[in-house]
Amino acid sequence: VGELPPSLGKLTLLEELDLSYNSINGAIPLDWGNMKSLKQLDLSDNQIIGPVPSTLGKLTNLEQLDLSFNQITGAIPREIGNLKNLSELDLSKNKLNGSIPLPIFNLSRLSLFYLDSNLLEGPLPQEMENLKALSFLDLSNNKLIGPIPSQIGNCSVLEELYLSNNHITGTIPFEVFTCPHHILDLSHNFIEGEIPHQFDIDLYFHVLNLSHNNLTGMVPESLWASYKLNLSYNSLEGPIPEHLSYKFSSDSFWGNKYLCGNLPDFSPCPSKSSNKLKIVEIILPVLCFLAFLGLGVLLFLRSRAKDNIPEPNVTKNGDLFSILNFDGRIAFEDIIEATNDFDIRYCIGTGGYGSVYRAQLPSGKIVALKKLHRREAEVLAFDKSFKNEAKILSEIRHKNIVKLHGFCLHNRCMFLIYEYMARGSLFCVLAYDNEAMELDWIKRVKIIKDTACALSYLHHDCHPPIVHRDISSNNILLNSNLEACVSDFGTARLIDPDSSNQTMLVGTYGYIAPELAYTMVVTEKYDVYSFGVLALETLMGKHPGELLVSLSASFSKNIMLSDILDPRLSLPSDRRVAKDIVFAATVAFACLRSNPKFRPTMKCASQEFHSRKRPVANRLQAISLLQLKEHDLYMDDEAKFQSQKSREIVGLHASSST
Repeated sequence: VGELPPSLGKLTLLEELDLSYNSINGAIPLDWGNMKSLKQLDLSDNQIIGPVPSTLGKLTNLEQLDLSFNQITGAIPREIGNLKNLSELDLSKNKLNGSIPLPIFNLSRLSLFYLDSNLLEGPLPQEMENLKALSFLDLSNNKLIGPIPSQIGNCSVLEELYLSNNHITGTIPFEVFTCPHHILDLSHNFIEGEIPHQFDIDLYFHVLNLSHNNLTGMVPESLWASYKLNLSYNSLEGPIPEHLSYKFSSDSFWGNKYLCGNLPDFSPCPSKSSNKLKIVEIILPVLCFLAFLGLGVLLFLRSRAKDNIPEPNVTKNGDLFSILNFDGRIAFEDIIEATNDFDIRYCIGTGGYGSVYRAQLPSGKIVALKKLHRREAEVLAFDKSFKNEAKILSEIRHKNIVKLHGFCLHNRCMFLIYEYMARGSLFCVLAYDNEAMELDWIKRVKIIKDTACALSYLHHDCHPPIVHRDISSNNILLNSNLEACVSDFGTARLIDPDSSNQTMLVGTYGYIAPELAYTMVVTEKYDVYSFGVLALETLMGKHPGELLVSLSASFSKNIMLSDILDPRLSLPSDRRVAKDIVFAATVAFACLRSNPKFRPTMKCASQEFHSRKRPVANRLQAISLLQLKEHDLYMDDEAKFQSQKSREIVGLHASSST
């Protein structure tokens, strides 16, 4: 715990220094560049901040450098290229930006190279070919652009290459496939063209992942994978090779609507018999003739009617549907073109009654499109829910509520246009370790605070008030900065003070308030309970289902707050952050009270979050869940009296039973 002491720089004979898996904060001292004998430096899995000091370039005997899983910022210093003896370099899971400095590619002994999960930009350097000893390269989860350099094929011992989740374009060079790869992952990029194949040379992989790109053409017969293959969500066509269809399931090929083969969810490939070919040769000319004849008649009739019907004044980027006009530049045709008529390649998620697509408009703006499934559009409840979402979001504006840019409610095609939230749902971020660890305690508390702010706006600043009715981690979306927005207002309801406000049971299992078991009356306290579940889930890193079920007073007395916090994150060393966690947990348990009258309002919760006042917190390891549950936070005098009275009744029953 604490900062790294500069005095360690005086240990000029030290050869190994391993301080990994601690709670070290602060920056790496410049003086550490004086440890000239150092061969191994491991500072991974801490909370180190600041840049990588250029003075580390003086450690010319260094063979292993591991600074992964920290919060290091800034650019990678060029001086790292001076470490000629370096065989392992791991700077992954930080916040490094800028481009990869070219001197690094002169490290001829470098074998293991990790730069994944940073903010690195720029093209992939052709100088990769200089890394002759490289056997493992991971550049995934960055912002790298441009094509894959063919020179990478000169890395003759490269066995594992990870370039997924970048902005890589162009085609896959055949030279990349000639490396002795056991694992090749190029997924989630913008790669085009065909899967390389040349002279029917068999290509063998242990794991091959080319999913979520724009690949076209056929799956080569010469392609082999022994353990895992993923070619899903491209534009591949033709037959799936039999040796692949026998070994892998439909999931490996899903999202390529023109593929065929002997797999579930895929059409069988057309027969190659000569009889059928002859029939086609006879029928095809006849059909073409009839088609041209029909087209000629149609054009003639349209030219006759042209004098009587005025020509509509519609431009490509104009106001085709006025209700769809976003900044005066979006029209229906732009949406269709941007998604290739809602092609599955652009689909980034599927919900109960609609699919979500990512679309880049002619202006360069990226938006998310929520399209109602054609079958569900015929169901009155789904149709009503979709229109309800459009109506409510078009009337409200808040920085923590997903922004609706426009919508189309045509019988033929119904969709909503939202701002694009690059990191997806909170649920998905918490589900993957790499992304969950990027959500540090400060970001998690902010997500809870921002969600409270959005719900306060809906409940107390909208007239009439709006109850969301489906607050869950799936409906909290995160932008590129991991800031939260509430989404999915399909089940939201306006509260009429002159009405009984009865409703059907809606929401997500695990977030529904317990009073809905005996009353169907909707109040704001429905959302308050769901928010409490969400807040706990954010702190725990998973849904608190088991905890909620077993949260009796006797049980919770022996559980400390530190026991339920997400174990993927180290406990905070900063007392201010620790106080914020305790406060967020206190609010969560207050919102989870079984009696809705005892729960705080979202306005009260939001105001307290924005207040600088925090209760004095003990160490996280010394605070029990029972203390949090029985805290009187947010209770007015009447609620405190009723709560105390109910506790006395419970105690009376307990004593009488003994």
